Amino acid sequence: MADSAESLDSSLLDGAAQSDVAAAEALPRAVWRPMFNPWLIAVVVAMAAFMEVLDTSIANVALPYMAGNLGVSNDESTWVLTSYLVSNAIVLPISGWLVTVVGRKRLFTLCLAIFTLSSLLCGLAPSLGALILFRILQGAGGGGLQPLAQSILADSFPPEKRGIAFAVYGITVIVAPTVGPTLGGWITDNYTWRWIFFINIPVGILTLLLVLRFIEDPPWARHIKDALARIDYIGISLLILGVGALQVMLDKGQEDDWFGSRFILTFFILAASGLLTLFIWEWRFSKNPVVDVRLFKNLNFLGANTMMFTLGTIYFSSLVLMPQFLQMLMGYTAETSGFVLTAGSAVLLFTMPLIGVLSGKFQARYLIAVGWLSLALGFYYSAVHLDLDISFGVASVVRVVQVIGLPFLFVPINLASFVGIPTEKSSSVSGLINFMRNIGSSVGTSLVTTLIARRAQWHQINLVAKVTPGGFNLRNAVAGLSNHLAASGANSELALRQAYALVYRSTIGQATVLAYMDTYMILAIGAAIMFALSFALRKNELGGRRIVAE
Repeated sequence: MADSAESLDSSLLDGAAQSDVAAAEALPRAVWRPMFNPWLIAVVVAMAAFMEVLDTSIANVALPYMAGNLGVSNDESTWVLTSYLVSNAIVLPISGWLVTVVGRKRLFTLCLAIFTLSSLLCGLAPSLGALILFRILQGAGGGGLQPLAQSILADSFPPEKRGIAFAVYGITVIVAPTVGPTLGGWITDNYTWRWIFFINIPVGILTLLLVLRFIEDPPWARHIKDALARIDYIGISLLILGVGALQVMLDKGQEDDWFGSRFILTFFILAASGLLTLFIWEWRFSKNPVVDVRLFKNLNFLGANTMMFTLGTIYFSSLVLMPQFLQMLMGYTAETSGFVLTAGSAVLLFTMPLIGVLSGKFQARYLIAVGWLSLALGFYYSAVHLDLDISFGVASVVRVVQVIGLPFLFVPINLASFVGIPTEKSSSVSGLINFMRNIGSSVGTSLVTTLIARRAQWHQINLVAKVTPGGFNLRNAVAGLSNHLAASGANSELALRQAYALVYRSTIGQATVLAYMDTYMILAIGAAIMFALSFALRKNELGGRRIVAE
């Protein structure tokens, strides 16, 4: 009897607890507010996101130093980047599902702890194999930070202030890749490559303490499912196969001549079959999908993801193009070329909050249209003004023109992605939109390196074909150069050979400049297409109301 009474009391208590949870989750979304100031929460999660995004680019310039210190080739050292991108890309789309089995604050804390600890291990790595292993762990921990930070912001701010919150988050995401190469070059030149990882440790520990103190979950983010019983092992396996193969293919494609390589072709087949099967499995068969692909039934969400993918492609393409042009053709150092990007970053720091305010007053799709139009005109301006005589000041202006439209895109596209989506899906929305941007950045990097190489070859063939051996223009150019070299002390035979070499080098330089101009023009056309498509997005409610899917 006593046992049955205790059992009855226990069941009553469990029922009461469940009813309390149900009542909390049934509260209108607008009723819940965080205990602490939302702007304090924004600063905390922005610190975590900035640190993670910074690590996607800070190691790029340090690869030759890593290769020399660890006794490996430069090609082998690139796996330090690839391993991070692969694990990062795998975690991003499943972050929404992970929230349901771990809890959002608990998952955010765990990701931050893994990222900080693996940063320490990366700095201490004794070999390339160990460094790659620790980078995989670092990428897995970092993969959850971006979408969870965005999801926390979406729930901490009322809808009418969400644009400004996303603007704060956008500053970290857009500025960090710009700062990364410059900071990485300075640290490597003045200290050692290991410090590009060690600098994460104090920031990570401080952010972890702040998260534990100030971040809390809303009622609808506290419900945790039975983790072991509901794991979609097939979905996770297909995701690892498809996304991992895709990232390797994009990272190594240009290096291995794309589909001329059996290695790249194999990874293309693995990526295509893995991702297609994943989509079908998650849509039709999985009872507890790790990737909520059914969100794409919302055409507005599909359109926002398409635009975020394109934005990632174009933005990271521009991040590669300008420094590469200045270093390869103008002789700039990595640090100096990074300073050219600084002017654009400064503009973003001032304009991003302004767009956050405007997003509460104007339809997101109209701001997006302005952004794509600005981007198209900016890249056209870049194509027209690019040449081998460009100065530091002009290059800085070109960079400002390229990025002036970015705030009109990043904040409104993020806002548009939440239109028509239930609030409890915010973590899944954030995970997928960040996943699309990251995949777009990988596509953009591969795209521009391939375009530059192929278009430079094409222009070189055309320019050389127009140079007639013994022709008047060539003869005059060679004669003038050889006379100048002879006057400097070279003998006539050596001066003649050097003159021909200089003419050939000039031809290569001109062909490469034309390739950069073509690439910028292609980016401008892509932005113009997105401008036309931006009007197909649904209207978002202004003044704090939110359209929720039926």
